[in-house]
Amino acid sequence: MTGKILGVFIVLSALVGGTALYWLQVYGFYEPVEVSGANDDVQLTLLVTGEPEPILYENFKAIDADSSPIRYRACFTTNMSAALLTETYEMIEHAEPRNAPKWFDCFDAKEIGTALENDEALAFMGTKDVMYGIDRLVAILPDGRGFVWHEINECGELAFDGKPLPAHCPPQPER
Repeated sequence: MTGKILGVFIVLSALVGGTALYWLQVYGFYEPVEVSGANDDVQLTLLVTGEPEPILYENFKAIDADSSPIRYRACFTTNMSAALLTETYEMIEHAEPRNAPKWFDCFDAKEIGTALENDEALAFMGTKDVMYGIDRLVAILPDGRGFVWHEINECGELAFDGKPLPAHCPPQPER
């Protein structure tokens, strides 16, 4: 009888623990991002100055989590033309959007990734080193839908692995 009780306890503990772990990963840490009101929530890096500049956008929606610097996701729409964007802002290659929780349904990483691979979408540097080692990337589809996510850059990857930084990397902030 004691073995059955112990078995039931172990199974129930595993179910509760698994459910809690799932909920924390998918829902628990994410918070909606408040719109700044200054219309600078979506920025692209200018070719001329190398500095980020706000672009025209509407319908901004974003989530973030303090538990990781790469959990940021955002969606928006813009009526800026592809010609204007490509002539004004720094484009990037090999952008790979990160998956978003399924409940944040405006951000479909698979759709964005496919559009980027097929050269249907444009990828831009949003803000380099939005925090140390993390870049904010922006992809814009031909229909004007835009998406933002964070990605670890080369310097961040080396720093987070504890490896020596090349000369072109900015110094790490004090911890």
